[in-house]
Amino acid sequence: MIPRYYKSLEKILPQNKVLIIYGSRRVGKTTLLNSLLEGSGLKYKIESGDNIRTSQILSSKDFRLLSEYAEGYDLIAIDEAQEIKGIGMGLKILIDNNPGLKLIATGSSSFDLSQKIGEPLTGRKRVIRLFPFSQGELLEHFSTFELREKLHDFLIFGAYPEVVTASTRQEKTEILNELVGSYLLKDILSLENIRNPRVLLNLLKLLSFQTGNLVAVNELAKQLSVDGKTIIRYLDLLEKTFIIFKIGAYSNNPRKEVSKKSKYYFFDNGIRNGIIMQFASIDMRNDIGQLWENFMVSEIYKKNSYQKLFQQLFFWRNYNQQEIDLVIEKDGRLQAIEFKWKKDTGKLPLDFKRKYGDVEFEIINQYNYMDFLKQ
Repeated sequence: MIPRYYKSLEKILPQNKVLIIYGSRRVGKTTLLNSLLEGSGLKYKIESGDNIRTSQILSSKDFRLLSEYAEGYDLIAIDEAQEIKGIGMGLKILIDNNPGLKLIATGSSSFDLSQKIGEPLTGRKRVIRLFPFSQGELLEHFSTFELREKLHDFLIFGAYPEVVTASTRQEKTEILNELVGSYLLKDILSLENIRNPRVLLNLLKLLSFQTGNLVAVNELAKQLSVDGKTIIRYLDLLEKTFIIFKIGAYSNNPRKEVSKKSKYYFFDNGIRNGIIMQFASIDMRNDIGQLWENFMVSEIYKKNSYQKLFQQLFFWRNYNQQEIDLVIEKDGRLQAIEFKWKKDTGKLPLDFKRKYGDVEFEIINQYNYMDFLKQ
């Protein structure tokens, strides 16, 4: 089994707080949960939010019933907890009235689960997010050489656990088609007030083709013939269901630098390609630049989240058409990065250098990317 970043329950489960594990469907939450529990040395039980009896108990607000439910256990884990109405209050009653009891809840939609946890667990929870495999995680199972050999696969098929362990291109393609059609979009389309699923799907396709490009809400709205508020709402849903994430512009002079547009990336290249049904090999692609940039930005995002690096990610562009793919800011220090599939030469844009100084500048390509990710 390929190890995940979170290996020890002791290190991630705080005292007197509920541990919440968010992640998209089929990203490996249940596998991680079972691994953490088996290595904990605690007496535990794991329940599913789909279980009717469990749902009745945890949504009951009955102190006596909840205490009896927890009696004799060191830890209780609820998988797919978003299925339980009022789960936040049920977890609060358990944690408040059973000193020493440890609680874990997992959910496939941060939108759904966070709304149900919300206020009851304010100050009583720790949240971690689980993504498709990161290169850092895979390094514990594969050598650097082996990962480089598999790079083309990661760019086309991504790194969902089932996809990584599948043995053929056909199998990987079938898994991704199922993920896109039956699982990931199901989370979004099952949410209330999605009146026009066709618009949502077309928005995803537009974002797929514009990966790494500057995106404006009004332009998306015009292309899809809907109002901007609808686009804003759908973009928010896509972020909260772990399909895309956004990075904004780095600027302290909006008159000269682009600041009102954003870039959207997919958490997984395979999902991006699955949405537009493009699984052709690298040598037959005309979007290798987009694939490479999406892969690297998502890897940096995952690394930041797992390692708690507290770095902010931006892009930079001015009205002279000078640009930088990624600007990383931490504690006032900047690092400028360009993603080039083959090129290994380039220089910091002159306007950026004049404005922000001679900051660290790096070009990341297919030959040196692992050196950067292992830093």
